[in-house]
Amino acid sequence: MADGLISTLLEKLASTAYEYVAGEVKLVRNVTTEVEDLADKLTAIQAVLEDAERRQEKEARVKFWLDKLKKISFEMVDVLDEWNTDMLRQQVEQQEREAENAVVLEKKKKKKKKKVTFSASPSCFCFRKAREVVFRHDIAFKIKDLNDRLSVIDEQRRNTLVFQPNENGIQQVPKRQETSHFVDMSKVFGREKEKDFLITKLLSDSREEHGGFLVIPVLGMGGMGKTTLTQLVYHDKNVFAYFEKRVWVCVSDPFDVIKIAKAITGDNTPSSNDQLSHVLECMSKSIEGKRFLIVLDDVWTHDHEKWEQLRVPLVQSGAEGSRILVTTRQLDVVDTMRATRDMINLGELSNEYCLSIFNHMAFFGGHVDESKEYEDISKKMVEKCKGLPLAAKALGSLMRNKRTKKEWLGVLSSKIWDREEMEQKVFQPLLLSYYDLAPSIKSCLLYCANFPKDYEFERENLIDLWMAQDYLNSKENKDKGEIGEAFFDNLVARSFFQDFKKDGVNGKITGCKMHDIVHDFVQSLTKNECLIIDANGVGNEIEVLGEKVHHLTLVSEYGTSFQASNAYHNCKNLRTLTILHSNIVTVDSNFILQQKCLRILNLSRNCIIEVPKEIGELIHLRHIDLSWNMAFSILPDSICGLYNLHTLRLDFCSLEKLPDNMGKLISLKHLYVGYGYLLEYFPKGIRRLKKLKKIDECLVHCGGDEVTAALQLGDLELMNFEGGLRIKLKGNVEDEREIEKAQLWERKQLNRLEINCGQARYKQTRSTIEILNVLRPHENLESLCIRSHSGNTWPSWLMSLHNLRKLALLLPVGFNTWPPLGKLPRLEELTLRGMRKVKKVSGEFLGIDKDETSLTSSSSSFFPKLKKLSIESMDALEEWEVGAEGWNKEGSEISIMPCLSSLVIFNCGSLKTLPDFLCKTPLQELVIHNCSRLADRCKQGSGEEWPKISHIPNIRVWN
Repeated sequence: MADGLISTLLEKLASTAYEYVAGEVKLVRNVTTEVEDLADKLTAIQAVLEDAERRQEKEARVKFWLDKLKKISFEMVDVLDEWNTDMLRQQVEQQEREAENAVVLEKKKKKKKKKVTFSASPSCFCFRKAREVVFRHDIAFKIKDLNDRLSVIDEQRRNTLVFQPNENGIQQVPKRQETSHFVDMSKVFGREKEKDFLITKLLSDSREEHGGFLVIPVLGMGGMGKTTLTQLVYHDKNVFAYFEKRVWVCVSDPFDVIKIAKAITGDNTPSSNDQLSHVLECMSKSIEGKRFLIVLDDVWTHDHEKWEQLRVPLVQSGAEGSRILVTTRQLDVVDTMRATRDMINLGELSNEYCLSIFNHMAFFGGHVDESKEYEDISKKMVEKCKGLPLAAKALGSLMRNKRTKKEWLGVLSSKIWDREEMEQKVFQPLLLSYYDLAPSIKSCLLYCANFPKDYEFERENLIDLWMAQDYLNSKENKDKGEIGEAFFDNLVARSFFQDFKKDGVNGKITGCKMHDIVHDFVQSLTKNECLIIDANGVGNEIEVLGEKVHHLTLVSEYGTSFQASNAYHNCKNLRTLTILHSNIVTVDSNFILQQKCLRILNLSRNCIIEVPKEIGELIHLRHIDLSWNMAFSILPDSICGLYNLHTLRLDFCSLEKLPDNMGKLISLKHLYVGYGYLLEYFPKGIRRLKKLKKIDECLVHCGGDEVTAALQLGDLELMNFEGGLRIKLKGNVEDEREIEKAQLWERKQLNRLEINCGQARYKQTRSTIEILNVLRPHENLESLCIRSHSGNTWPSWLMSLHNLRKLALLLPVGFNTWPPLGKLPRLEELTLRGMRKVKKVSGEFLGIDKDETSLTSSSSSFFPKLKKLSIESMDALEEWEVGAEGWNKEGSEISIMPCLSSLVIFNCGSLKTLPDFLCKTPLQELVIHNCSRLADRCKQGSGEEWPKISHIPNIRVWN
């Protein structure tokens, strides 16, 4: 973690100093020299941090040195943050002066006066300058003091501690224990299903692979049993008989092509000539014309060039049916080998088989009665292994020499993974993956120790938290959000996350969990810095650790109150404070004032009514989460002085208004206020926030006689939204030209758009079609939701969205005709809800003109990519027919919804028929709920509609 911290610090030193020089702002004499000296020392220290972090667990003096280094580094980050905050403050004040002067100038113009006066008096100017001089002297003194203290640490590194520098910047991963193909069958439990599946793939006579050559990766986290499964398959008698040549190669890291080629060649390996071309030629001859099985165990590299050097001669020389079986813990390796389709993702082992492994190790050579005596305790122990075979094996070994129930119960009640022998056996494979990470990604992984076990991470929220801690660094000066996306995908690819939730359309991972043992592992690496405790059961732990704790999570049972203990006041260096599930109403202002280093404050899902105004004193705050506090209605104005704030979450609150000075939050990137039904308007100052890229729900007024201080639809022109935008319209539109100022058609970076018309109107009428027609998005839009549209037609631009993949039309008031949605070429997901006047779904819905009475094969396909269709709350809907003459279920060439996999029909009580074309769709799921007439007709075997749906494997029909 120190390596990531130093990387952050070096980046801050460079960027902050550059911004001051670029702005021609001087601190005091010699500060530039101090900053350069700081950077030089930190760069020298950074070169040995990898060696220091590996040695700290066994060498107390190294750990002590690292702790001192981290303490000073954190202080440096805070000082530089103060420096940067002052720059941001000056920018805000400059903006306000310019805005005031613009108002004065406008007033003067109206009065037709020639001379313009400015609002800033000479006395204000002098006071401001004096304040800046004092501040700069203070910063300079702090930098010099830190530099002196760092000199002592650097001297200790050079003279007392001898570290091995990482000269090439290459991660020095500890050497992994060599594996072989030999396996003791009596010690293997479970995996029969995976074994049979893998053998079937190895022996299959598939013609799809290139040149009869197939690569099969076995993917899984360390300790999951990848090597054991591969050993079982390698020795299977059918596999032995099928392949003429079998070779087992333990690859590990680095991926040495010459070494691997020599292992494949075997006895014919050249002894003197180690030229790559010569070695590969010998390998080719050794397998020429043979059907081979090569196992590459424990592959880490995703260097495509090295893989191709090995792959090409294998493909060219081996016989058809040859296979390469690869074990790896990194998805990047699978991608490099272009073998994702044939990948086997090894999951957790059942508790039953883990118990068998445990018993085999714990009672090796013992009697059956002995294992039964401890059966209940054994089961509870095995539950802690969470399906990880290596953990069950290590735990069984630990218990082998313990023969009293007292000893067993003692282990069960202890923190099992804190035991040295368990750490060495279970955490060692995870350490290999950990040391292979870049420093900044290590910091991101370790930050996950702040959450309780089984916590469900939201991708975007986790990236926001990493950003708030300054972990998302890059020498290329890339966008922080993009860096976070890459870091998240990196941890996914290396099997640190599991239980994924994915976007239904694009398949992107939106949420995940962490395996319990991975969670224990990251907590073991952050023992003193990250602390999760019962909020109302504070023990000595928090009092002893005190200032060492940087991230504190207080967990209560649902509904319990939280009382601030004096013990919490010892934690004065917190960078994260999270309080979960308590009945806390407010936060003690004195406690808040002590948290001067805080970057993240998470009070979500509590009972917060108000936040003390003292929160404005926490200048380092980047992330505030007050979401899901249903009674929360007041946000103090002092929050607008938090110039470093990146993310503000106020969604699912009863907030009545936002502070008028929101425009001062110059660093704000993400604002969440969705589902706050009492919020009347956004203050107009929000349009000044140039870094604001995401608002989950943008509340805008449409002009007219509405509040002049409110954000107007035309103000969207000045804002830089990216990704998704949900617009909630309010008020009366009197002039379309005001709406045109939003210029949504210019926003290429917007790929998701939702427009809620429920509280808008056009020239005092109920119609909103005129508004929608002007709010035309860019044609690259991928997802669109139109809510509460009151017109009887649809916007003129709807069918021009040729890249649209997801569409929802919700609660339209006056709609009674269909847009030709079947002609949208890329539409994958469609939701239709609340169209209460529609009586029939017919050819118009597919995109067939009323004048077109018959279809030919040239009309080809309707809804060609649609996968999911939901039809909900359409009371008047009675019929759903094909609406296309020329279509027949026997042999028509006309294709309707050829990719449909899921169909949901909900709350459509009048619907009595389903279209005939459903019998030709690849439907996997059909849900019919609260549709009384249709439910009777869909009864299995006897219902009139049953022949249309009998091929669907998952059908659920209920009222």
